[in-house]
Amino acid sequence: MEITIRTAELDDLPRLTEISNHYIVHTHITFDIHPFAPDERLPWFKEHNDGRRYRLLVAHSPERGVVGFAATGRFRPKEAYDTTVEVSVACSPDATGHGVGTRLYEALFAAIQHEDIYRIVGGIAQPNAASNALHARFGFKPVGIFSSVGRKFGRYWDVMWVERSLR
Repeated sequence: MEITIRTAELDDLPRLTEISNHYIVHTHITFDIHPFAPDERLPWFKEHNDGRRYRLLVAHSPERGVVGFAATGRFRPKEAYDTTVEVSVACSPDATGHGVGTRLYEALFAAIQHEDIYRIVGGIAQPNAASNALHARFGFKPVGIFSSVGRKFGRYWDVMWVERSLR
C-alpha cells in the first residue's frame, strides 16, 4: 500500500473520528463507549497536535485518503510528568496488517526525537496481540497489568502498560 506520513490537519478530523469510532463501536481496545462527532474530537485534536511534544501524524493513501494515525499526548497533568508522553496508534480496519502502524510509529518517534521527552508509555487493552507485537517491535517493555479496570460490552477488561525510553 502506497502511503505518506504527514502531520494531521484539521481537514483530517472527520476521517480520524471515523477510524476512532470504528474501534469504539466494534472493539474493546478503546474504553470510549459512545461514538464521537468530529466537532467533539476537536479538543483531542488540539491536545495531540501542538507541533512539539504532542504530535498527531496520519498515514495518507492517494487512493483512500487517511488510513491511520499515531499520536503522543499528555500522560498526566502534573508538571513533573511533562517529560513523559502517552502514545496511541490506530489504522482503518482495511489497512491493518500492511505495516501502516509501523510506518506511523517510525515517523512519530523520529518527529519527537529532539523534544524534551524522556519516557514513552502506552496502555493496551487486553487481549490485543497485534498491538502487543507492534509495541514490542519498538522496544516497549511491559511494566504491569491493571486488571479489570475498564468495563465495556458487559465485561471487564485488563490493560497492560508498556514503556520505553525515547532515546
